[in-house]
Amino acid sequence: MATETGAPDAKDGTAGEEHLYLVDGSGYIFRAYHALPPLTRPDGTPVNAVLGFSNILARFLADLDDGDRPTHLAVVFDAGRTTFRNDIYPDYKAHRPPAPEDLVPQFALIREATKAFNVAALELEGFEADDVIATLAAAARHRGARCTIVSSDKDLMQLVGGPVDMMDPVKIRRIGPDEVMEKFGVPPEKVVDVQALMGDSVDNVPGVPGIGQKTAAELINTYGDLDTLLARADEIKQPKRRENLTTHADLARVSRELVRLRADVPVDQDFDALKVRAIDGALLLPFLEENGFRSLKNKLGNRVAAPLAGTAARAEDAVAAKAAPAPAPKGEAGEARYETVTEETALAAWIARAKAAGIVAFDTETTSLDAMQAELVGFSLAIEPGHAAYVPLRHRPRGGLALDGDVIAQIPFDRALELLKPLLAADDVLKVGQNLKYDMLVLRKYGLAIAPIDDTMLISYALEGGAHGHGMDELARLHLGLETIKYDAVTGTGKDRIGFDEVAVADATRYAAEDADVTLRLYNVLKPRLFRERVATVYETLERPLPEVLIAMEAEGVLVDRTELARLSADFATRMTEMEAEAHALAGHPFNLGSPKQLGEILFDEMSLPGGKRMKTGAWGTGADVLEDLAAQGHDLPRKILDWRQLAKLKSTYTDALQAQINPTTGRVHTSYALASTSTGRLSSTDPNLQNIPVRTEEGRKIRRAFVAKPGHVLMSADYSQIELRLLAHIAEIDTLKDAFAKGIDIHAMTAAEVFGLPVEGMDPMVRRRAKAINFGIIYGISAFGLANQLGIPQGEASAYIKRYFERFPGIRAYMDAMKARAHEQGYVTTVFGRKCHVPGINDKSAARRAFMERAAINAPIQGSAADIMRRAMIRMPGALAAAGLSARMLLQVHDELIFEVPEAEVEATAPVVTEVMRKAALPAIDFSVPLDVEAGTGRSWAEAH
Repeated sequence: MATETGAPDAKDGTAGEEHLYLVDGSGYIFRAYHALPPLTRPDGTPVNAVLGFSNILARFLADLDDGDRPTHLAVVFDAGRTTFRNDIYPDYKAHRPPAPEDLVPQFALIREATKAFNVAALELEGFEADDVIATLAAAARHRGARCTIVSSDKDLMQLVGGPVDMMDPVKIRRIGPDEVMEKFGVPPEKVVDVQALMGDSVDNVPGVPGIGQKTAAELINTYGDLDTLLARADEIKQPKRRENLTTHADLARVSRELVRLRADVPVDQDFDALKVRAIDGALLLPFLEENGFRSLKNKLGNRVAAPLAGTAARAEDAVAAKAAPAPAPKGEAGEARYETVTEETALAAWIARAKAAGIVAFDTETTSLDAMQAELVGFSLAIEPGHAAYVPLRHRPRGGLALDGDVIAQIPFDRALELLKPLLAADDVLKVGQNLKYDMLVLRKYGLAIAPIDDTMLISYALEGGAHGHGMDELARLHLGLETIKYDAVTGTGKDRIGFDEVAVADATRYAAEDADVTLRLYNVLKPRLFRERVATVYETLERPLPEVLIAMEAEGVLVDRTELARLSADFATRMTEMEAEAHALAGHPFNLGSPKQLGEILFDEMSLPGGKRMKTGAWGTGADVLEDLAAQGHDLPRKILDWRQLAKLKSTYTDALQAQINPTTGRVHTSYALASTSTGRLSSTDPNLQNIPVRTEEGRKIRRAFVAKPGHVLMSADYSQIELRLLAHIAEIDTLKDAFAKGIDIHAMTAAEVFGLPVEGMDPMVRRRAKAINFGIIYGISAFGLANQLGIPQGEASAYIKRYFERFPGIRAYMDAMKARAHEQGYVTTVFGRKCHVPGINDKSAARRAFMERAAINAPIQGSAADIMRRAMIRMPGALAAAGLSARMLLQVHDELIFEVPEAEVEATAPVVTEVMRKAALPAIDFSVPLDVEAGTGRSWAEAH
């Protein structure tokens, strides 16, 4: 089907009847990947781009007018990174970064998706998708058919003209000669010449230095074409432009060959084979089932046997639907019934039904995502799937200053809470929620407690931690095949966003009642699996009890010294100014230290330092890894920039930000702990994140000095000592390590003695440091390359260290191999307490992705077991302190450390209780073969206590 570009005579009987659509599949892939959050199918394979690709394609086809329906359709993909253009110019696209690791395995699945929809998928080795599209477009011209290229890629605009146009797949907007003229300043047939002059930094097309798009268009419009321009370059009046055109004429000609699309590639596909075909359920349904696309399957419904071109389902974007609130989902007995409750008698009836049922799904609507600042606006209840109610309490007219009962009918706030309180506290009624910690913290300020509870987010986390996210929207898609109403759909976005208290009550009801309804449905699906999949103990002992503990910690908060923070901010600012002056002197002139572009030009253009690499934007990369390499080579400016950046980050993230995050009511900082955000059970801290304050740098320790105890109290830090190494010794059954821990031997010195054959006595601190790096690196599956970088030694030396380590501790290698094999076989590994840590991508086609997940599989049982021990200690701690008659309050959890605020008079009594609880946290479930050691310290500040 190879032809030359042009417009030959049309074949009789075809003109005006046939319309070929060519979809730029590669462009769709990346658009789909970035449109959806990470999603995985049951075997752990990432599929967010696959789902997004399918939805975008279906939506695009559904949005076409009848007159624009294709009669022929093909999706065109890139076959690989290397094409004939690399023979012309080896550096073509050389700086393009590799695809994200979790996208690589989806390339093949997207091609499968195209074929499952019964649509032709084309690609050709050695050529780009654009060349295949150009060839097919030329064939359509020759045949007399219309051709629409579905893409917004500027490189394809050279093909526009006559029967060929383009369509932007997002804006569903036609791109013809006028739009090309608007984009490039020249008609389509001259686009190649303009691109040859201006080049393309993304694809590494050189072009002519100093000539941008506007200048290129002016030159081509003046001289007609590139060859004429280059032949008459001596006529150019501007000296620099004339010199560049003369000097780089060959680069311009090479660039033209790179940007000009081939319309003669050997596409082995008959035009008639591209005819639109009906969806074949036998092809599509198994594909949807295998990948868990229940929502898409439901949307297609009985259309799977209809022609795709005429009746494609209108698939909404899986994440970014911004339309008006969707209708209520169907319940088990038909369309869901969502009620607005505005009278006491109606609320009392719902509460009575909940008590009779013994279970109710509950959710709050508030004014803020910050639970400490949020005010209650309303709440929702669901007792059976498909039937839910919303109780508005503080809705007000949009822009109104006060609530007028005649405008919006609502139950008086205090009276509604009075009716609700006994239900939330009733021992014989189970309250089910999604992330109930937030609701419990909000209601705490109104004197309301919620118990007993079940949390669908935590149930999901116990079942499939690490396999996917555990937010309600994602769980509804995964388990119910349902697209929920998005928050932005009722509140708006950006400058048009309104508070939930201003949302119309009818819209609020559809949104809030759906939350309760979906939560109940998820509970019915997920709760039975806890027992079937043997993780009920994980949920009951490690997940369900923890929210109450965290609520007390978050509500208590931690006192910070605003004056000390301000002093540190001023000190950091002064030092940054001094560093800036020193950096200017090293560079030889002033520049913006915060500008990666300017820094890159100084380091690699002006100073010609080695190792520079350009990013896809064309600018030099100046990330921390680049600067660290240069600093290690002895270059002063990169080191100065690294020091400046560290201070800038500490200032903006902590010393400045923490002052703004002090609660005006309590005078304290209240962090929020996420229970289900990691794959191993570790908690994460946000708003502010207090777990990332550097502890090994002097500046980080200075920030910890600002965390102080209130008058009459001290801060106590209790920290597990080397808990992950102790767990490694137990889990991998390393007798040498177990014996060392039992005898209290310095484990790093012992490792150095074993690996390097040196005596423990008089051990060189540098040698011990290397052993420490190996000990902790092994837990994370460190490579010889990584260890070499960390220690600043040759890779061969690092490899020898690791080899000797495994020879001295052979059980560790056996453990690592066993964990990798188990992860490959079942998709997850477990902690000593039975928590499943999923490792999606462990069987990925990408070797890099597999290796990354294998390292995660090695580390997860160790880190996860440590996290489980910490959870058990935190859950037991309040009861143990109360039983001892102590009033210490647990404030923070940071990695392996707990921070308490303790009355000065109780310090001596509190320390043994805290350390005993932490040491025995694993009992009676696990009796470790190594002791869990805990170190405790006290001081007026966190820095003094740790």
